[in-house]
Amino acid sequence: MTVLIPAYEPDDRLLDLIIQLLNCELGPIVVIDDGSGPAYSRIFALVKSLRCTVLTHEANLGKGRALKTGFAHIQRAGLPGPIITADSDGQHLPHDIQRIYEAVQKQTVPGMVLGSRRFSGKVPLRSRFGNTVTRAVFTLTTGNKVYDTQTGLRGFPLSMLSWLSDLPGERFEYEMNMLLTANTAGYPITEEYIDTVYLDENKSSHFRPVADSLRIYYPILLFSTSSLLSALLDFALLFIVHYFSSSLLLSVVVARLCSSVFNYSMNRRYVFMGGHTKRVYQSFPKYFALVLLILLLNYGLLYFYNEKLIIPLLAAKILTEVSIFVFSYWAQRRFVY
Repeated sequence: MTVLIPAYEPDDRLLDLIIQLLNCELGPIVVIDDGSGPAYSRIFALVKSLRCTVLTHEANLGKGRALKTGFAHIQRAGLPGPIITADSDGQHLPHDIQRIYEAVQKQTVPGMVLGSRRFSGKVPLRSRFGNTVTRAVFTLTTGNKVYDTQTGLRGFPLSMLSWLSDLPGERFEYEMNMLLTANTAGYPITEEYIDTVYLDENKSSHFRPVADSLRIYYPILLFSTSSLLSALLDFALLFIVHYFSSSLLLSVVVARLCSSVFNYSMNRRYVFMGGHTKRVYQSFPKYFALVLLILLLNYGLLYFYNEKLIIPLLAAKILTEVSIFVFSYWAQRRFVY
């Protein structure tokens, strides 16, 4: 395997980790100096002396860009897989890195393996709170459960390198984009629980609570906004077409098809960044097969509420959406995205 470590202004804990990894003989180690500057040249010189590859950014470009630089190098150099990414601050222990490697090796379908912390014991308040909030928001907006959305210990087979290199994001949001888009690309996410290690209250972390949190939540906010706009479009078109045609069936069909095309296009282009033809072929048929099923359910329930129970169209529409919401939400997350 190859261990990839992005590093910005590291201390001696990076050297300790590398020495332990070399003693375990796990494979090549690639370290990215993400613009740490001359003050840290001693540490990176020692890293090179330990037979590690060091790639240098002249300026700090962010964790996402550092990982992409490493992935591109691994591809060009033909280094062995799987690839395990680890942080430079001593949070990830060699035996946990070994566990992630073994989990990737056991896969029958290529996918991402996360080294998930349980946040037990003495954990800094900002780390515990930040992970709890991000986990809740991620689950609420995507329907997928990931216990540790911010872990830097992740494992990938070599076959995922091209996908990883194409993902958007330059800083901490890049790792969130991995989670948001993995299922769409056909890569399952699995978790292996690891030790929770925080040294000196995690003071060495370069995570900026406000700026970097906004970057992490931005893809999730895009996802939520896309769904909300699609729902508003569906409501508006239903009443507009019904006003001019008085046909409930025509209104439901036009509104649902237009809002579905809009939602799919928004998610593929802006949320899931699915510009690749392969991903379109994978998700398009599944999405619109589901749209057809939901359209039939939508019309049946709307007809029942509006025509049989004589409920006003607005109230009937709200009841219909509530009735099929759980099924629609579950089906889209489970089978499409």
